[in-house]
Amino acid sequence: MNDVTHLQDWTGTNQQLLVAEFTRLRARFTDEVDAEQAREQVAIAQAAMLMPSAIDRLVEAFGLSSFERDLLLLCAGVEMDSKLASAWAGAAGREAHASVTFGRALAALDDPHWSATTRARPLRRWRLIELEPGLLLTAAPLRIDERILHFIAGINLLDARLQPLLEARGVPSLIAAHQEALAETIATSWERGGPPCPPIHLAGDDASGAEDIAAASAARLGMQLLVVRADDLPASAADIDSFIVLWQREAALLPAALLVQCGESAPGPAVCALVEHVNAPLLIAAREPLRLCRAIRTHELRKPDIAEQRRLWRAALGGSADALNEALDGVVAQFSFSARVIASAAGLVRQRVAAGEAQAEALWSTCRSTGRSKLDELAQRIPRGATWDDLVLPQSQIAALRQIAAQARNRLRVYDDWGFGRRCARGLGIAALFSGESGTGKTLAAEVLASELNLDLYRIDLSSVVSKYIGETEKNLKRVFDAAEDSGAVLLFDEADALFGKRSEVKDSHDRYANIEVSYLLQRMEAYRGLAILTTNLKSALDPAFQRRLRFIVHFPFPDAQLREAIWRRAFPPVAPTANLDFVKLARLHLPGGGIRNIALNAAFLAADQYAPVTMSHLLHAAHVEATKLERPLSETETRGWT
Repeated sequence: MNDVTHLQDWTGTNQQLLVAEFTRLRARFTDEVDAEQAREQVAIAQAAMLMPSAIDRLVEAFGLSSFERDLLLLCAGVEMDSKLASAWAGAAGREAHASVTFGRALAALDDPHWSATTRARPLRRWRLIELEPGLLLTAAPLRIDERILHFIAGINLLDARLQPLLEARGVPSLIAAHQEALAETIATSWERGGPPCPPIHLAGDDASGAEDIAAASAARLGMQLLVVRADDLPASAADIDSFIVLWQREAALLPAALLVQCGESAPGPAVCALVEHVNAPLLIAAREPLRLCRAIRTHELRKPDIAEQRRLWRAALGGSADALNEALDGVVAQFSFSARVIASAAGLVRQRVAAGEAQAEALWSTCRSTGRSKLDELAQRIPRGATWDDLVLPQSQIAALRQIAAQARNRLRVYDDWGFGRRCARGLGIAALFSGESGTGKTLAAEVLASELNLDLYRIDLSSVVSKYIGETEKNLKRVFDAAEDSGAVLLFDEADALFGKRSEVKDSHDRYANIEVSYLLQRMEAYRGLAILTTNLKSALDPAFQRRLRFIVHFPFPDAQLREAIWRRAFPPVAPTANLDFVKLARLHLPGGGIRNIALNAAFLAADQYAPVTMSHLLHAAHVEATKLERPLSETETRGWT
């Protein structure tokens, strides 16, 4: 018998029992029903139940007495059964509908007790019934909560008041081995500990991994998982108290476990209140520690390592993975994905392959686009396109840049296959400093490296990251690097002079924290799996003590006449119309590559407006405009013989 048929059978027998129970209650208020026969019908319906009925599940979950059980059924019956509603109203001497009141229930039902409607008892503690305020306790109408009414009828859906806040998560189709073992550990601790279940803190930066672990833990105990963002939790004390009551009720009815995703934020008062008061299965995914009075079990959560990511990719791609050995090695070396992201990305790869894209290219491009979303919010993605031919530098600088690209490409082979990563686990990232005057090609070199490695390039403006508030700069940098770990992007921290400087003498707390900020940035650059580049116009501003933490330092010199001539020759695309350009004379202009490209572009617009090819006169006019912008007048020697 499948699950759907089983549920249909249970729903039918539950309805039969409910009708019998309503008939049993009706026998107390009218002579039209034989009481003994009604009790026999209840017993027959109970015997037909293969699983506990909805009302009996409520009794077991919330510890209802027999009087509370009948009172709840009576409140449900006057809304669901017209005959019971008429009998109840008739007993009160009314022809119209009469509300259930506690005073009449005390007189009409068996084993009554006054405490049934106190807040300490389950009917009101768990809000199974609502008591209309403003009247005497015995005369106030009682109404069954809508969620409970539906539950008794056999409809078990999440409370509408919680639906906007909670999202269901299914059991993951793919999960890392160490995370699966952790899920088993958590489920065992809940099962052995019994109620109240100990809350669990999942400490780490793998948010989707936390959901996988939580969903797998809940599934092992026959529960579903619901997730709430910490920022969506109610702010006021009264509202969070109401949320706690409603959630614990849902945890028993569904049944379900709750995962609170704190994201980048530290756990606030609402999260602390949940940990302190929720006795149902509860997990908190937070990087920051939870300093609470109540004991909480903390498990470190880490993303799958390279070997595990390779296994997950093979499982997600199936048989097609056999042809992707080298491509998979490149992916796991460059991108750090959770199991859920890998499963989703594998589906996109299959779609691209079905559309005609080569499998290795589909795999790489999917990984690049998958990791972009977080970093796009924090940094500027620079379009790629520059190649080695666009870069005009002395051979020693070109060789250094090619060495950077080679290390980025072969990192997996050296660190993992050859064992260097096991010998020294620190400083495995590739951190580089590009120094030189503005316009000498530092950003262009970063673009070339990104193109060479087929990666995205993101520029981070350090002036927007650095904060005057102590500790905020580190938080901003951490947010950037954490987002970049997924994307494997090349990070360009442009104009690092905003942060770097000679290590200041510590005269006050601000000096001390300024040094901490620099150390933190370099530490994260060393640990970053990808390539991180700093640019500065003044290498001398960097403290020598910090330089040892940089893998490469490449100085971009001001180009001499020979290099400037080469830059001028590359400044015009082959399809651009030119006439009688003298690159030797142009090279006398004492400007770096950035200024040369600006002049060439401005001259092209001047020529286009005249429907003419670019000539030396256009370049002379554009050169004067550039010089005015830079507040550096052109000398006669630089422009002699241009026109």
